[in-house]
Amino acid sequence: MPSISKKGQLMPQSPIRKLVPFAEQAVKEGKTIYYLNIGQPDIKTPKVALEAVKKSNIDVLAYSRSEGSETYRQKLASYYHKHDIDLTHNDIIVSTGGSEALLFAFGSVMDVDDEIIIPEPFYANYNGFSTASGVNIVPVISKIEDNFALPPIEAFEKLITPKTKAILICNPGNPTGYLYSKEEIQKLAAIVKKHDLFLIADEVYREFTYDGHTHYSIMQESGLEEHTIVIDSVSKRYSMCGARVGCLVSKNKSVIQTALKFAQARLSPPTLAQIASEAALETPQSYFDDVIEEYVERRNTLITELQKIEGVKVAKPKGAFYCIAELPVKNSDDFAQWLLEDFQVNGETIMVAPAGGFYSTPGMGLNQIRIAYVLKKESLVKAVNILKEALKVYKN
Repeated sequence: MPSISKKGQLMPQSPIRKLVPFAEQAVKEGKTIYYLNIGQPDIKTPKVALEAVKKSNIDVLAYSRSEGSETYRQKLASYYHKHDIDLTHNDIIVSTGGSEALLFAFGSVMDVDDEIIIPEPFYANYNGFSTASGVNIVPVISKIEDNFALPPIEAFEKLITPKTKAILICNPGNPTGYLYSKEEIQKLAAIVKKHDLFLIADEVYREFTYDGHTHYSIMQESGLEEHTIVIDSVSKRYSMCGARVGCLVSKNKSVIQTALKFAQARLSPPTLAQIASEAALETPQSYFDDVIEEYVERRNTLITELQKIEGVKVAKPKGAFYCIAELPVKNSDDFAQWLLEDFQVNGETIMVAPAGGFYSTPGMGLNQIRIAYVLKKESLVKAVNILKEALKVYKN
């Protein structure tokens, strides 16, 4: 029998999606599931985006340019200007979701066996992207006790080797909800300039910041133009996960020229989805004001309810719509599966994401889960109550 590649064997399963078969079986058995496991917002997509697709007079659904349509990239540049990021449409390559933008970034600046330093826990698919690219993740650990703040710069410096090519952050963070301050970004800027590295920032949750905090992009930091690559996406910003449109942004012309070759190899990003994404840029600020108000209320509800459970430790997010909770269990993978297979409260249960998959250090995060607060407040209260009752039974 022909053998599977080593890369294929090493490719990790998604900690978010691997429990889907158990959830599907639970539904077949008549259970109601509160899905806390995946960042699929229940917020409605802006009407302006959906209407643009309905009204498009397309006779032939043709390829777009490999770097994305020029009008969309020009409007994206205007969007960034509003966020104090000065660039042109030539600094942007439209991708099939933020995921492809990350793959373009990895392929453009790193070779096989090169290293990238990432504060963990981190978005689980970074493990997959690094495996697909033959790149080694070197984790620097952030702690729930510190609310997952940026680890000391000394911790980064100790990990830098001749193979280190980049530092990657997610800001605000998935799965932690941590928002890096301007001072923390400036510390990273100093280290990448000192060691001549790239700083890659996944900024797809830029709009979602709370408690008066504001997002500070790596591209707002002057003197860092040759070092920075931003990953962005419409998925969470406009509740358009299914559009699969993102982008790679950099003022480093060599990075853009190289990423364009990867973009040409996959031909083009989706045409209809670009029409929707371009129209979404007309979304009024009131939409985001309402969404942020809703997420703040959901976050506060979730954190308040979790803090009532004995033995549970939780970090308070400053952005995005995720939090990490530490549970009084030894193995959250086993616990998450048990919730779907063997537990219910009046026919209801919950689906959570075991946090071990958000680390690359073996053994880390085994007693943690990631919760996405993308449900209405009433559902979150019910879900946390189910968690509370489940922990009582599971411990026994």
